[in-house]
Amino acid sequence: MAKYEMLIGGEWVAPVSGNYIESINPYNQEPWAQIPRAGLEDVEAAVRAAYEAYTSGPWSNMTPTQRGALLRRLGDLIAENVEELAKIETRDNGKLYAEMSAQVRYMPEWFYYFGGLADKLEGMVHPTDKADMFNYSRYEPYGVVAAITAWNSPLLLAAYKLAPALAAGNTVVLKPSEHASCSSLQFARLVEQAGFPPGVINVITGYGSEIGDDLTGHPLVSKISFTGSEATGRRIHEIAGWDFKSTTLELGGKSPNIVFADADLDQAANGVIAGILAASGQTCVAGSRLLVDEAVYDEFLERVLAIAKGAKLGDPMSPETNVGPVATREQYDKVNGYLETALSEGAECILGGPSDGPPEPGQGLFIRPTIFTNVSNDMRIAREEIFGPVLAVIRFRDEEEAIRIANDTRYGLAAGIWSRDIRRCMELPAKLQAGTVWVNTYRVVSYMTPFGGYKASGSGKENGMEAIKQYLQLKSVWLSTARTSASPFTIR
Repeated sequence: MAKYEMLIGGEWVAPVSGNYIESINPYNQEPWAQIPRAGLEDVEAAVRAAYEAYTSGPWSNMTPTQRGALLRRLGDLIAENVEELAKIETRDNGKLYAEMSAQVRYMPEWFYYFGGLADKLEGMVHPTDKADMFNYSRYEPYGVVAAITAWNSPLLLAAYKLAPALAAGNTVVLKPSEHASCSSLQFARLVEQAGFPPGVINVITGYGSEIGDDLTGHPLVSKISFTGSEATGRRIHEIAGWDFKSTTLELGGKSPNIVFADADLDQAANGVIAGILAASGQTCVAGSRLLVDEAVYDEFLERVLAIAKGAKLGDPMSPETNVGPVATREQYDKVNGYLETALSEGAECILGGPSDGPPEPGQGLFIRPTIFTNVSNDMRIAREEIFGPVLAVIRFRDEEEAIRIANDTRYGLAAGIWSRDIRRCMELPAKLQAGTVWVNTYRVVSYMTPFGGYKASGSGKENGMEAIKQYLQLKSVWLSTARTSASPFTIR
């Protein structure tokens, strides 16, 4: 069984307590690795290391060009280790190897892009109405960043946070989910190889319930970037508020995928499946509410059903598998609970449904692709994030009703529109309360494009130029050129 250690201050260390957590492979429910169970002392050491690296280590004296070169070197090393990292991630969270390898293969682009931005953060000379004053602004890093990632895509989410944070000049304490930490610890070895000074990137692991508050509430942490559940995001926001820490929060979603009668129905059906069955529905942008124009409702549903019925469940390492297991037993039970609730509320299950019982030891944590019809938008399966391969289908009569239903949610992370009408494709994105709107496609991301939610789906943006600004503070500087002193009792 693999046994990992944490990277703190450039050293590989065991937890002070000596305790470890078993990492369970969701495909066979067998433990395959041990990760450190960090405590308060480990958090303290990691934050202190990051703070020292920021204030007095070699990192603090590096030019932005030098920092950018390190980021690009890290990107090269990731590209050289795609297969190993992707296999670890698949073993850890059960997502398809095809999906994980595609994510890791794309991951270097974040380090290339933000590595290139590192020395292009220009301040500005401001015009002023003061004849004897010179005024300019400059960007400065926050200092120590706590970066907390979810279990569904630990490495890609780490890239979302690390690349802009480091390009801006910050140092980082990375805390992956206790359910999927191994790939992040393996990635940390590449940090060493790339030549980052000690303490610039620290990786600690353990239960969020045990060390989350200690990390986010630490007085030397100035910025928190979190991806995960709404409940945890709310707790982080509360803790950050006490010290007025800056936060970037990417939380849950209940995204609508809206199919109009004039859409290319085959293309739309593929998009709907991609939105809900990819990653077994364990994505924050999952298109879990399917809104269908009643004029094509039956015809379109047949197409979606045909694809969903053919989806193959199995070994996530196999290229023939379409749907892997959910990541944890806790998630398996949660999803099954929602399926039973949907039936009790009057939804009709036309595919899949609740499992007869928990899987036997050695068997995968599989949830069958499930589709519910006869769904109203006030049902729990239409209101709450399930995070599984579960699709709630809702009819609509016209464009106005579709927008009303789509926006009738506490979330606002993403939405999809399927139509051939160019007017509709141009006008409707502005009417949808979502941070990302896909038109005639779904689940597309880029390191160049801002990503983040509205409403309870979070605050702040990741990716693109907007992301690096999340890790910078803007300072205004005034220089006087006056030859005489002004009155000390009036504002200048």
